[in-house]
Amino acid sequence: QVQLVESGGGLVQAGGSLRLSCAASGRTFSSYVMGWFRQAPGKEREFVAAIRWGGSMTYYADSVKGRFTISRDNAKNTVYLQMNSLKPEDTAVYYCAADQYITVGFQKRADRYTYWGQGTQVTVSS
Repeated sequence: QVQLVESGGGLVQAGGSLRLSCAASGRTFSSYVMGWFRQAPGKEREFVAAIRWGGSMTYYADSVKGRFTISRDNAKNTVYLQMNSLKPEDTAVYYCAADQYITVGFQKRADRYTYWGQGTQVTVSS
């Protein structure tokens, strides 16, 4: 079992930055694929970013590429999402997700992740 706890959300003006953290406990964190997803009111949950074990393979949604950076610190069992140049359309609840077995190419699919955090709200004002 893996427990995930997100933090770092909040209210920020457009153009600002936030860093989300996801602390993991339970199993061997370093072997897991970690992902960030978000869900805005009335919309489906969508992929934001993912990172594989060693951190060398990262994936981003087109909408955040060049603005967001995902990273992980396996020693701290933590994954981060640095969000820069935030836009009002980035407003959503952001969720951290984890799974040990995700085939390359499927890391953008929410249904491939077994473990989820409770979410943290990010609000970007215009």
